[in-house]
Amino acid sequence: MKGVLRRLGWALLLLVALLLVWQGWVFARVVWWSHNDPASTSFMRLRLDELQQKRPAFTLRHQWVPYERISIHLKRAVIAAEDDRFVDHDGFDWEGIQRAMEKNQKKGKAVSGGSTISQQLAKNLFLSPSRSYFRKAQEAIITVMIETVWSKRRILEVYLNVAEWGEGIFGCEAAAQRYFQVSASRLGPAEAARLAVMLPNPRRYEKRFGARLAAQAERVRARMIHSPVP
Repeated sequence: MKGVLRRLGWALLLLVALLLVWQGWVFARVVWWSHNDPASTSFMRLRLDELQQKRPAFTLRHQWVPYERISIHLKRAVIAAEDDRFVDHDGFDWEGIQRAMEKNQKKGKAVSGGSTISQQLAKNLFLSPSRSYFRKAQEAIITVMIETVWSKRRILEVYLNVAEWGEGIFGCEAAAQRYFQVSASRLGPAEAARLAVMLPNPRRYEKRFGARLAAQAERVRARMIHSPVP
């Protein structure tokens, strides 16, 4: 019995050590990316692997653009649609989480997540779309790292450059070129609002942008003028 407990103890210590090494590696990447643009993300690599299983020669559409060359309309629209308290919170919108919980309870299923831009960025950079308590805990830890090291301006810049906007389409430049044949700097309010409402499920909305989503885009367009940007 003592031998079993001893082995379990060593296994637990090894697990804790591996977790600490992982957290250290993640934090080092967060620090590095505060001044260097990430060439790829966990989501990009996962999607590329999926797509290349069907089409081995497939390549992602992604082009980095600096913050100054991203339309102010897109910045406002994404904040209005995804995280209207972005400039004020510390990475977690507790009021939004409470509203999401109440909405989910009312519907009897998970229909709203309440994740902030910072949380979504943490997931996109390092994690996967899978859902589990462990992944949510890791997402929260990475969110704290990002909010501690990066400015809000940097968070929004990286998010807009790595967000998924369709099958194999990542970042606002590729999205602007794909859907409107313009650069990200030239997106107007209507185009920006349409891109913003695609973010929760871009691969689905790429194929079908119906009347309900169009109405949501109009609501975002009406609100986004009031959205502060960093």
